[in-house]
Parts: sequence; structure tokens; C-alpha cells
Amino acid sequence: QLQLVESGGGLVLPGGSLRLSCAASGSSFDSYSIGWFRQAPGKEREGVSCISSSGSRTVYADSVKGRFTISRDNAKSTVYLQMNNLKPEDTAVYYCAAYPFFRCSSSTTDFGSWGQGTQVTVSS
Repeated sequence: QLQLVESGGGLVLPGGSLRLSCAASGSSFDSYSIGWFRQAPGKEREGVSCISSSGSRTVYADSVKGRFTISRDNAKSTVYLQMNNLKPEDTAVYYCAAYPFFRCSSSTTDFGSWGQGTQVTVSS
């Protein structure tokens, strides 16, 4: 079982950048796919991106393609989400979660070990 902790959120101007980190503790981090999700006020949680256990495959929501990049460093048990050209509609609490399989799942309910979330606010 992994424990995940997100960090790196904050307030940024439209067009700005942030890098989120998801640090894991526990065993066999490199056996898990890791997903990033977000939830805006009054909206359902949505998937943003996912990376396979080896890092060889990545998936992005259409709304963030070309702007966000997910990566992982298994030696550091950490997954990153580089967010560029941020828009006000990216404002949300961002969470990371783990799926105990080598490739990502399209179902949010397959993910567990949810972190506490980090707030991202994009505003002028």
C-alpha cells in the first residue's frame, strides 16, 4: 500500500506555470501506475493525466494536452505534473492516486491511496 503526498500548488497568473509533485512512501512504487486528478468547486473529480509504472506510457485529458506533461522518477518514488500555459479553468484541487497495475486505467474508481490534494488557483 502506498501513501501519496501532493505538493507544488499555488496561485499563478493565466499563462503561467506550476510543477506539482506526488511523493510516495511504501513499497513497490514502480509497480503502480499513477494518475493526476482534479476537482473544481461544484464539479465532479476528473482525470487529468496518468503515467504507467515504467513511465513509458502517458495519457492526458483533451483539456490539458499540449500544456501539461506528466513524468516520474522511480528512484525518488515521485511523479511530477508540469503545467504550462495555465488557464482559469484549470483552477481546482489536484490529487494523485495509484493503480496497482503496469498500465493506466480509464476508471477513476480503480485508483486508490489518494493524497490530500494541493490547491491550484489560476487568476489575475
